[in-house]
Amino acid sequence: SSCSVHDGIELEKKGVPTAVICTEPFRPTVEMVSKVRGMPDYPVAYIPHPVGSLTDEQLRGRAKEIAPTIRTLLTG
Repeated sequence: SSCSVHDGIELEKKGVPTAVICTEPFRPTVEMVSKVRGMPDYPVAYIPHPVGSLTDEQLRGRAKEIAPTIRTLLTG
């Protein structure tokens, strides 16, 4: 999560639209890294935890749920 946010911020600074997805328990880490990297309001899409134990069907469901948020993050 912290590496994803770091990379996303660096790419955004270079003009590359990004969409970082993290699970809820990592929110405090994401917020800290965003502040340290100089973008305290960096937008991140959050999904429920965990994802590692989900079936393919459940993962597709999560992807469908978060897709509109990702679209907004990428297109503004």
